[in-house]
Parts: sequence; C-alpha cells; structure tokens
Amino acid sequence: MAFQGSKGRGRGGIRRGNSRGGGTSSRGRGGASRGSGGFRGRGGKRPIFDSARLAQQKEEENDKVSPSDSESASEEPASEEESSSEDDDETLPTARPYSVLLQSLTANIQPHAKRRKLDHPQEPKIDTDNAAQPKIDQELEGESDLDEEKEDLDTAIDDVLEEGDSDEEDRDDPFDAHFADPEENILKARMQSLQNGSWTQERLSTAAGKMIVSIPNSSGPVLPSEVSTVSGPGELKLKQKLAKVISKQRPKFDDLEKHLAACMFSYKDLTFCERSPSNAERLRRMACLHAVNHIFKTRDHVIKNNSKLTKEGSENLDLRDQGFTRPKVLMILPTRESCCRMVNMITLLCEPDQQENRKRFEDSYSEKAEAFSDDKPADFRELFAGNDDDMFRLGLKFTRKTIKYFSQFYNSDIIFASPLGMRMALEGKDDKKGDYDFLSSIEIVIVDQADALLMQNWEHVEYIFEHLNLQPKEAHGCDFSRVRSWYLDNQAQYFRQVIALAAFNTPELNTMFQSQSKNWAGKVKLGHSYSGAIQDLGLKVKQTFSRLESDNFAADPDSRFEYFKSAIIPTLVRRSKDTAGTIIFLPSYLDFVRVRNHFSTSPDCSTLSFGSISEYTSVRDVARARSHFFSGRHSVLLYTERAHHFRRYQLRGVKRVIMYGLPNNPIFFKEMAAGYLGRSVQEGKLVAGEGGVRAIFSKWDVLKLERIVGTERVPRMINEKGDTFDFL
Repeated sequence: MAFQGSKGRGRGGIRRGNSRGGGTSSRGRGGASRGSGGFRGRGGKRPIFDSARLAQQKEEENDKVSPSDSESASEEPASEEESSSEDDDETLPTARPYSVLLQSLTANIQPHAKRRKLDHPQEPKIDTDNAAQPKIDQELEGESDLDEEKEDLDTAIDDVLEEGDSDEEDRDDPFDAHFADPEENILKARMQSLQNGSWTQERLSTAAGKMIVSIPNSSGPVLPSEVSTVSGPGELKLKQKLAKVISKQRPKFDDLEKHLAACMFSYKDLTFCERSPSNAERLRRMACLHAVNHIFKTRDHVIKNNSKLTKEGSENLDLRDQGFTRPKVLMILPTRESCCRMVNMITLLCEPDQQENRKRFEDSYSEKAEAFSDDKPADFRELFAGNDDDMFRLGLKFTRKTIKYFSQFYNSDIIFASPLGMRMALEGKDDKKGDYDFLSSIEIVIVDQADALLMQNWEHVEYIFEHLNLQPKEAHGCDFSRVRSWYLDNQAQYFRQVIALAAFNTPELNTMFQSQSKNWAGKVKLGHSYSGAIQDLGLKVKQTFSRLESDNFAADPDSRFEYFKSAIIPTLVRRSKDTAGTIIFLPSYLDFVRVRNHFSTSPDCSTLSFGSISEYTSVRDVARARSHFFSGRHSVLLYTERAHHFRRYQLRGVKRVIMYGLPNNPIFFKEMAAGYLGRSVQEGKLVAGEGGVRAIFSKWDVLKLERIVGTERVPRMINEKGDTFDFL
C-alpha cells in the first residue's frame, strides 16, 4: 500500500493559514510516501546478506534455495508522482529481525576490520545536484539504500564499542531512566497517579523566570532533583560525537539554557512562553541537540542488543529496545524557513560527511530574497523571512556518516511538518485512506513558534496530537519481540515528551499542556511576570479598559457582541462627526464577520461609513480601504488580528483605537496604541494628548490582559466591582 501526500490545494472543512495573509497557500506543496516491506523494527534496517556466507549457511542447513528466492520480496513501487530516483524500482530483500541478520554475518568467524568498498562495479550515476529537480510538491521519495545500509551495519557495532559504551544500562542516564530501564517502583506509582489525575505542583522563581513544576504524585513535595539545573554540556549524558561539537559551540550555558537543558534532557514536558528573536537560536540549538542525542542513543541500544543476541542467542534474552516504527521525533513548525533553520542547526551539531539531496532541499526550502520592507519589526522579520510557505512535510534519516533528506516517513528518524502539511498527510488523498501509523512510535514532539501556529489554524495541531502514539493498523515489518512493553500496552503517551516554545501563553497552549502532557517524568511551564505593554508606549495616550460580564467561556462571544452594540456603537453614532479615524480591532474572524454584517444591515449604523480589512481581503481591496480611511471617506475601519499578524500594515490617519477584544500578542497593542496614534501626531492628523484606546475584556482574557496591563494589575481589574479602568 503506497502512501502519497496531498498537494497544497484547499480542502473542504479545513481553513488554511497562509503565512502571508490568510487565504490559500500555493507555492510549496508537500507529499508523503510510505514504504511497505523492507523495514524491520526500530532501526529500519534491511538484511543484507553476503553471498559467500549465505551459501555456506545454506549448505550447512542442507537447504537448497535459489538466490532469487531469498530476495524475492520487494517494496511496493512508488507512484509516478513520487518516483524521484533511479533506485525506486529496485527490489529489496525481505525484512528479518536484527538477530537473524547478525548471526548470518558473524557465524563462525572472528571480528574483522571495517570493510571498505574497493573497485566495485558501478552503474552510471545521475548527478542529482545538477539534474533537473523534481516537483516541489513531491516531498518524499522511494529509495533503495542497499549498499549504504550494508556498510552501515558492518561498522555500527565497532563504532559503538569504540565510544566505550557499556553493555549495562546506566541509571544516571536520563534516556535509560526514562525509556530503557525506568525504576519499577517509581514508574508504577506515577502511572497510577496519572490514571487518577493526581499531580503535585510547585511554583518557583528562577533566574530564567517563573517556573511551575508538576509531577504525577498523589502526595509529597516536588523533590529538589526535579528542578535541578545544568551548568554546561559536560553535565549532560551526550553521545561522544555530539559532546565534542557542543562543547566547542557552547562551553557554558546561560541562565536560560541551564533550566531548559535540565528540563529537556530529563525528558519532562516543557512549555516555554518567552521565545523571542533574541533567544531563538539558543532554543533551536538545545532542542536539536536533545532530539539528535535521543535518536543516536536509541540506535545504539538496538545495535548493542543485536550484538548480545549474536553472542548469546535469542532463546534466553528478552530485549525490548524499539517501537512499532522508526520515526522517533516530530517537529511541528510554521514555515519552510523555520524548517530550514532547524535542519541547519542539526547539521552543525552532527557534522555529517555527506548530505544526500541537500541541493534539492535548499531549492525547495531556502529562499534568500525578502518580500517585505525594512520597517517591519523583529518578530515579523524572523517569522516571515525566507520561504514563508506553510504547506510542507519532510523526512530526515540518519545513517553512520550521512544525513538523507526527503526520506520516506517509515524510513525517517525525524519528521518535520507544518500543521497543514501533516494534517493533509494524515487524512490521505482522494480515494486513498489516511495513514497515521508512522506517528505510532513518536517519543519527542517539538512545537516551535507555537504562537505563529495559532495564527494559522490551531485545529490542525490538535488533530495531529489526536493521532500520536496510536496502535498501528499494520505491522510495517515490525519485530514485535523487540517492541517495548509499554508500546504494546498502549501506554506510549505516558512516555512521550512534548516541548512547546512560544512567545506568550494562550488558552490553547494551556489546554495542550493539561490534556496532552501526560508524561510520567512530569512537566514544567516556564515564563515571566509582565510589567505590561502600557508601560512602554513612549507616547501619552489615554487608555480605557472596559470589563464585560460573561458567565461562561462558551457564551463570551455573544456577551461581547451585545456589550459592543449597547455600549460602543451608540457612542460612535452620537459623535458621528468625531468618529473619523476610528479603527475597530477584532481578534477573531468570526467576530469580524458578525460586526461587519451588523454595520452593513443595522439601522443603528446607517450614519457610519466603514471599510474592512481581514486576512482574506484582496490586495486591491486593502489598498482601497486604506485610501478611503486615510482620506476620511470611511470614518471607521474594521481590522482583524490575523491581517495585522500576516501583513503588519502601517495604517495612516488613525485617531482612535477600539479593541473589540485584546490581542494575543502584546506587541500588537503597542503598535496600534503608540505606532498608529504616534504617526498621526507626527503627520498633524492628531493633536498630542487627544485620541485614545478603548479595550473590551472579560475574565476569560486574563492571559491577554496580564501581558498588556501587567501581572500586578490583573487581580484588581478582574475582581473589583468597577468595570472601567483608565490609564495614561
């Protein structure tokens, strides 16, 4: 059964979050393909038999089998769209357990030196860097890595032994303590607490910010070991190759890295709510280092256990060291450029000798030119620089000395994807059924720039998490005798680590933190106290915050609309001569449609002329609306948060800002309160000290309110009897 991803076209029931202003994205398209057969357990290795040894073994077994019979099984041929190399149609030998493979390779022989291929006859080879590149929407390719896998297997055990790894599990190593050999008593107690929903929580103030530590435990405080720090890479249990590289790049950690490293490498779930352009590279380095270290250790455990089976036989050994499928890390990212940055960081850490399909990757994901002016803020430039396409998915595979791009999902170690790209892969295409088995053994999920994903479509992220660590529908060549017991018991979600990095906290992130973070090692939320965006305006502006009463979260949109009709619109109508230059900011597109329809049809608004700009407004209509608003032909302009997020329009002629709801991003508040009004003062459209900002909020907007007015002011504004609060 071949698996083929969908092209980047609109689908019914899915709102696509285009990275440059809503609507649909068409430049980059992704495809996913699935390899059937030829895959064995965790390592995804295909048995490669030396013909002389195979013949000797067969003679000893007195079993005459033709060579063609032993290699009759093959991968299913890829579709015409997915075929991207001349190796796609090669047949592959049937997958067998690692034990059978290594026994056949090492039977009755002494350990030998590493083999090197000399004077091998080679078929004509296509120069993939200079050949015509395949279509961009073809993300994954069929592959045949027989020679590469053969040399890799021949040398992998020697490399592990050269590094001096012990055959015994190291309980001081968080990898072993969490996955390979957890303390049975602790694991049993915490699993019971998870099933009962019992957590012990502690709030701490650290140099990196406010920390909330939650441990699944029915009683007892959080132990000091749960909140320890790491001063540098020397204290981490890293693979030797990675340790050498990171020690040169980052000999010591700063305060932020000390706490992040302690949380990540102890396999706790982490939600970090202070991501910014200034610390983005440090966060990427730490996340990539942890992900690659996890993959290398998983691989080495499989190799060492294969060696044990070869020496001692499989009769008395019960080795559990892998999952149902090979992919172990999933990175959910907003744009192709963010994927490119992650991949580049991984290559800096791994220093591979070869990178297959690298030019194709750069052509598809890297883009040097910038499509916006220099006056855009730093957070906008970081998110939308380079290739800002939000439709992609990519498989990355590690071998001994090579990183291979565009590998099939079932042969990949890391999967990079945007929420839209991954959802389309999971749902299938046309008459093909969806496939999510390749997510069954994901052990680390990294969600970077989660705040940007909120502006695309957060439902796609939720959909992905709903399909993580489910029992696979097919075996996919899995050696079930090697699968960890907690996979078989359908408890993989309790071992999965989720790392979410965002510029600020939101209800959606909190929900994910509560519902998806069920890690038996615990979870940590790290953020800061806020002084408030109103403190840094640099302009004297009257700011009025009006609280509305809302009984429950589900009724909040209706309550907000009724408040807007009864308290805001009458004010605009009574002062219709003074309403020119009024912007109404709407965080939700649904609220935008509701208010726009009311302005169009309600007799109460008949005296108000208005324009509108949303994330779906065409460029031509945007230009017309901005022109009419600046000239005064339209006195009111409806403006959505997603339109500002994707475009950051520098609107002129603004004299008053009415916020139907508070923005998620506090930078937006400053850009409107100080940026728009300040520009009007400079252009002579507004007298300094006049104009102002009026914002509507409810008790369900606590997180937004905290970032704008400051942490200390929030309790008073939420709980006091008064419903209006003025600031200058």
